[in-house]
Amino acid sequence: MQLNEVLEDVVKIARGAGEIILRHFAAPIPTATKTSRIDIVTAADKEAEAFIVRELIRQFPGHHIVGEEGGGQGAAAASAPYHWFVDPIDGTVNFASKLPHFCTSIALASPDRQPLLGVVFDPTRNELFTAVRGSGAFLNGKRLRVTETAELIDAVITSGFPYDKHTNPDNNLKEWAAFLVKIRGERRFGSAALDLCYVAAGRLDGYWEKDLKPYDVMAGLLLVREAGGVVSDYQGSADPQLQERGRYAASNGRIHEAMLRVLQSVA
Repeated sequence: MQLNEVLEDVVKIARGAGEIILRHFAAPIPTATKTSRIDIVTAADKEAEAFIVRELIRQFPGHHIVGEEGGGQGAAAASAPYHWFVDPIDGTVNFASKLPHFCTSIALASPDRQPLLGVVFDPTRNELFTAVRGSGAFLNGKRLRVTETAELIDAVITSGFPYDKHTNPDNNLKEWAAFLVKIRGERRFGSAALDLCYVAAGRLDGYWEKDLKPYDVMAGLLLVREAGGVVSDYQGSADPQLQERGRYAASNGRIHEAMLRVLQSVA
């Protein structure tokens, strides 16, 4: 496939999903629970994903699609030459609370989960993050580069917490506390995809989080790498997206080893 041509089609799909999401955002937003009272879903999640999946199947009928709400769809995973990873609203808790920080994330990958193309669209800010492997990362057409921060004490980084944080002692609190005293600032925004995009855009120096699904991060992972950054698991291995519930550390590359030392110190 010509990935740059595919990118144009995916951008249109992401913007179409954004229109659906903003229509729901302007109205009352009822929620339903999934795995817990914290893990919620809205009608906007379902409608946006249905639209994205329908368009992907129409344009790429031989591809497999993994969606947050609908699971595996399209062609069989074992035989499909390409796999799509779709998160219709990354940041649903923000969305349902009327906090304007959420996005649609769509990524194309090889069957062995190597990201080839990524689109992340923030409809409230009209910010479109795009990347094609080997061609760089962009925000609304402007090339992105990670920061040049060289020491952890000067860094601003972000993270998040798993849905089972109330019952699972491995809930990221130890990691949060360990970083807090070693960095300039720590943030929690509530959207893994945008956290990664912000690292790519040089708005953040680093990011870490556990228990992330591939559809949460596949597009953002590519954006960070194409902007000159590094993504690994907590041990430094390069492909955390191979795990169904992966642990991700992303950075500008310069502070990566220091971040890993912090994460490993509380393991």
